[in-house]
This record gives sequence, C-alpha cells and structure tokens, in this order.
Amino acid sequence: MYDTVVIGAGIAGCSTAFMLREKGQNVLLVDRSSYAATGGSGAAGAFVSPKIGKGGPLQVLTNEAFEYAKTFYLHYFPDYFHQTGVIRMPKDEEDAKKFAEYAIYNRSQFEMLDASQLQELGIEETLESFLFPEAGVCDAPELCNAMADRVPFRQFDVKSLTFENGIWQLLGSNSSLFTRNIVLATGHENVLFDMRYMGVRGTWGSRGDYYSKLPLEVSMHKKISVSANIGGIVKLGATHVKAKSPCMVCDGRPLASLEAQAKTMVNADDFVLKETFCGMRAGSKDYVPLVGKVVDTAYMIEHHRNVFRGAKVPLKHLENLYILNGIGGRGFVFSPLMAAWLSALIVEGKEMDKRVDPDRLFLKWCRKQKGA
Repeated sequence: MYDTVVIGAGIAGCSTAFMLREKGQNVLLVDRSSYAATGGSGAAGAFVSPKIGKGGPLQVLTNEAFEYAKTFYLHYFPDYFHQTGVIRMPKDEEDAKKFAEYAIYNRSQFEMLDASQLQELGIEETLESFLFPEAGVCDAPELCNAMADRVPFRQFDVKSLTFENGIWQLLGSNSSLFTRNIVLATGHENVLFDMRYMGVRGTWGSRGDYYSKLPLEVSMHKKISVSANIGGIVKLGATHVKAKSPCMVCDGRPLASLEAQAKTMVNADDFVLKETFCGMRAGSKDYVPLVGKVVDTAYMIEHHRNVFRGAKVPLKHLENLYILNGIGGRGFVFSPLMAAWLSALIVEGKEMDKRVDPDRLFLKWCRKQKGA
C-alpha cells in the first residue's frame, strides 16, 4: 500500500514524486515505459529562463516558477542543470521595438546586449537582446531519470482505476497496485478520467542534438532554442507543430526548419546530427498549468445540471485524485514549483494557488456545452 502513486514519468511526474518523497511519503512513480522522459519531456529543449512581456499574469507566474526552478536544480541536481545564461532575441524589428517596454517588467537579473556584444559571443544578431545570466538549460531525459532514481519507480501500464473504501486500485495487464492518493501526470493523454473541462491539448516538439566544436558559451532563444555547446553538443529545439499527424506536416524531417533558423543565429557549418527527439507536449486552454484536484464531472452532470445554465454550485471532486498537467513548452520551468504546491496540498492540506487550480476552467466549460 502506497501513500501516493504518480502516473507519468515526465518532468511533471518526476518532480511530484520527488517532492512527495522529500515530505516523507511512501510514493511510487509509474510509467508505461521502463525509464523516465520518453515523451514530450525527453524531447524538450529544457530551457530554464524567464518569460518576457508586459507583466501579465502568465509572465508573473512563469517568472516566479523560474526563480524557484533554478534554485531547486542547482541544489538537488546541479550535474544536469547548466547555468549558461540565456539570451532572448527579438523575433524581428517590430518585436525589437517592444523590448524597451519589456525591460520594465523583467524582475530577474538581466543585461541588454547590443550587436557588437552579441557578435563577440558568436551570435549573428543585430538587434538589442536580453541576457538572463542566471538562466540555463537542463539535460532533459538525464534529469528526469536522476529524479526517478531518487524514488521507487516501476514500469506499469495503467489500464483503469477504481476507488473503494478510501483506496485506489490501479489495474494493469497482469497485476494491480493500491494507494491512498493518485497524481495524474500523463501529459496530453487523458484516458483514465473525464477531464474534458481542462482542455488539455498537445503540441508537437522536436529537438536535435548536434556534434560541434563551435565555442558557444551561452544559450539563446529567438524563434527556436539553441543551447550553449555543452560537452561538444549543441541542442536545437522548438515546440512548433499543432497537428494530429505531425510527421505528415514535417514530411519526416522534423529538424529542417530548426536547422534553417539556427544558421541565421550562429555559425552552424560544422553541426553534425547526433540524435533526434520528438514528442507531444501538453498545454492548457489558457497556457497556465493545471495543478490540484479533479472535478467529478459525472456527478456534477447528474446532480447539478443547472451548472450548464450558469448556476454557481459547490464543486464535488474525485476523492484523493490530483493532477499536474498543462505545463506546455516550459515544463522544466514550471514543474518544480507546481510539484511543491501539489505536494503541500496532498500532505499538508494546503490550499492550492487559485491561478493554477483546474477548478477555474470547469464552469467555463459547462457554459459552452450545447444541448446539455
């Protein structure tokens, strides 16, 4: 019998299992694969950097998570977080005009670099850019597996879940697991419960790791991400295809657009492809993570049909069932803080931050259902 079973060993699930273990729980991390980060997390560029903008709620939340994440990685997993600094470049001249305004809302340490300073770093850019020196990049699959090594981990393909007398049973092909709590960190796939109201959707991401001798000491982002040269490897990555059949869109060449963009940013003449990674990353409707309890949709539909007509009624949640999902392309920024908040809810009963609580989406979803 476990205190909590976390389903899904991407960065969200690994972070949650690690945090729960730190709080003394008897936790088990499960995934249908035999090792962590086989999906979107494994294909991530895994940049850990602030979000720029005009100080909106998502930027504030992201940068709060950034400050937490960099400290967390440096403390617990310094071998897998490279604090190279990250340069954020304007997409074009029109975007560059906004950077002066964006600078007002940069709460993290930053510098402005002009064209000559960028060229000294080996970056082919003429527009002023932000350098966030405390930002960096993670070794995505290696970091997830290092986290998974710190907690009990088991390959287990969950077919269905049942709840009886305060205990969850996870049914697999040939065996079962029993636990008091479940955390769903399953990414864009949500087959175990009706969670339509959360609107989780997938966006295809690609990353290529390239052998190179380019003396590139800083990471950067424009339309794609280009990492510093770490151990003779430069990583190119982007979350860029919204399609059910992304390989039909990219015609089997997921890195073609990344390589073309990289050549406008750095000297990529000696880049030799080492390995390609592709995976689906899960995002929410409003781009804000989904962290907290899960509404019992079936119960609400049966007993409170007036919610479809705009009535505000108390929400009933599925007992001891939680979720951490919808972290999108910034999974390695969001996951540590979101996991800390979720573990505090599970272990201490601490109220979830309203900004990320999935309840925010339920009534909105109900009002949009036609014929209910």
